Amino acid sequence: MKYTTAIFDLDGTLLDTLDDLMDAVNYALRQLQYPERTKEEIRHFVGNGVGKLMARALPDGTENPHYEESLSLFRQYYSSHCEDKSHVYPGVLELLAQLNAAGCKTAIVSNKLDSAVVHLNQTFFHSVVPIAIGEQPGLKRKPAPDMVEHALALLHSRKEESVYIGDSDVDIQTAAHAGLPCISVTWGFRDADFLKDHQAVVLADTPQQVYQLIMEGLL
Repeated sequence: MKYTTAIFDLDGTLLDTLDDLMDAVNYALRQLQYPERTKEEIRHFVGNGVGKLMARALPDGTENPHYEESLSLFRQYYSSHCEDKSHVYPGVLELLAQLNAAGCKTAIVSNKLDSAVVHLNQTFFHSVVPIAIGEQPGLKRKPAPDMVEHALALLHSRKEESVYIGDSDVDIQTAAHAGLPCISVTWGFRDADFLKDHQAVVLADTPQQVYQLIMEGLL
């Protein structure tokens, strides 16, 4: 086995969280009396953290006088509803179990709120992934490499034996900045054509393909 460590994105890679994110965004927009956003709009807004998400959803973005309030409203709602409609993608639990059985170390790095990342890991994966890192002070958000490097340090893993798995252009950039090969999954928030247009090199259509790529070290 070439790769001994797999670093995963969360939203769109391990979990389908889109409905809960949409509900939290639209809750904030409703409270501020702004038009709600569609699921497809939210799909294209996510990936860079809650600040960017609300900036994209809110008229005039960060220039809107209610921008900070919208962040507070989003966090207030999402902290209590982050698992209402979210679910694990088919085959992901089996993938994580296979990696664990093979002795491959795993971690989650996400631009969503750290408390939500930890909670979702505990809820859906029963902490089978030992390291789950979200947005927090002192760590730059993806696509900066800081979260990945922090996870590798906690796992005592070397970059030369590690691989990154994600579903977006942000993930492709993150892997590149961290110096890791990237597996781009096609079942998440971005389709294969989008990923190819954003320099994806290795695509996986199923979690089992991800497992085979990691085990065979063919990246």
